[in-house]
Amino acid sequence: MKKRNNTWTIIRKEFARFFGDRQLVFTTVIMPGLLIYLIYSLMGVGIRNMETQGEQDVVTVRVENLPQSVAPLLASLDSSMVVVQQPVSQADIDALEDKEINAIAMRFPADFDALVANYDPAGGQPAPNVEIYYNSLNNASDRVFTIMETALNAYEDGMANRFDINRADEEGQTFNQASDDQVLGDILSKLLPMLIIMMLFSGVMAIAPSSIAGEKERGTIATLLVTPMRRNELAIGKIVSLSCIALLSGISSFIGIALSLPNMIQADSNGIEIPFNYTTSDYAALLLVIFASVLVMASAISLLSALAKDVKNAGTMITPFMLIIMLAGLLPMFQTETVHSLVNYFIPFYNSIQVMADVFAHSLNWTALFITLGSNIVYTGIAIWGLTRMFNSEKVMFSK
Repeated sequence: MKKRNNTWTIIRKEFARFFGDRQLVFTTVIMPGLLIYLIYSLMGVGIRNMETQGEQDVVTVRVENLPQSVAPLLASLDSSMVVVQQPVSQADIDALEDKEINAIAMRFPADFDALVANYDPAGGQPAPNVEIYYNSLNNASDRVFTIMETALNAYEDGMANRFDINRADEEGQTFNQASDDQVLGDILSKLLPMLIIMMLFSGVMAIAPSSIAGEKERGTIATLLVTPMRRNELAIGKIVSLSCIALLSGISSFIGIALSLPNMIQADSNGIEIPFNYTTSDYAALLLVIFASVLVMASAISLLSALAKDVKNAGTMITPFMLIIMLAGLLPMFQTETVHSLVNYFIPFYNSIQVMADVFAHSLNWTALFITLGSNIVYTGIAIWGLTRMFNSEKVMFSK
């Protein structure tokens, strides 16, 4: 008698199990491609925005001692430049530290054309020097500086290098008015918020699913539901206890940040000391937003865990949520604005990420911080109400 081959039967059984679970099909087949499309599309839009940011902004170019030979060159460079011939004061240069000012300042030596014509490279005297002051953190200012420097370098090459551009004749003289501290803060604001938010999420994820979905899987949730307690008390107890435990992860992250930041910014790659400008209020704001973030995360994961049938199913449901948070964490990397609409601080999770970015960039808005904290508390209250409704639903609590 020929032995029956059951391979095809097993295959059909596994296919039926997989394709019969719409949630599993979505998270396994549809979601990866969808999320990759969204993430890379967002990254593409962000990169294009970074490249084009400031292209349409009008930039005021203050020029001292504008030579007759250079004036036509400047006039031909960019229609968004407004050239103003006036003495450049130290106040004009200091004003460029404000990242919101679209301007650069240029100083030509008096009698520039005569100095260039009479310059003798073999004479031992320094070449005439053109000073261009700008702010690299202001996209419009940085763009016009690049255009100006490129044009003057080309002009200089055609004259056999008879003048210099941004030669530092004095010790410590800088032309980029974005300080080392500001530049480093800009870098940290783009990198650290995503790392912090993912560490916090990992801490919540480690405990929240087993607290509710695990109780459903083990059957112990039924014992809790028949005890003489109100369902909202159970919901509050679950979320508060999970939040407190997860806050340990948040506190650990905060301590790690507090201890590492001074070491991280002691010196740049050239060994130049960078002043440590993060204050006690910055740390307080960071700690508050970490606590608020953990509270909302615990609430959201508790809701998803209550909907899940077991811990494994809860993990499947939480995965898209994790990727959405990761996507929100990427947004500061592609932002070029330094001032954000207060509406952004009402968006859950993104508001916490944005406040963290503001803290690291030395641009914290306390109104935005309080909006973030208040809205996160409201979202936690809504989650408690939703979890209470779920605890009252036998269909949700005892689904198989």
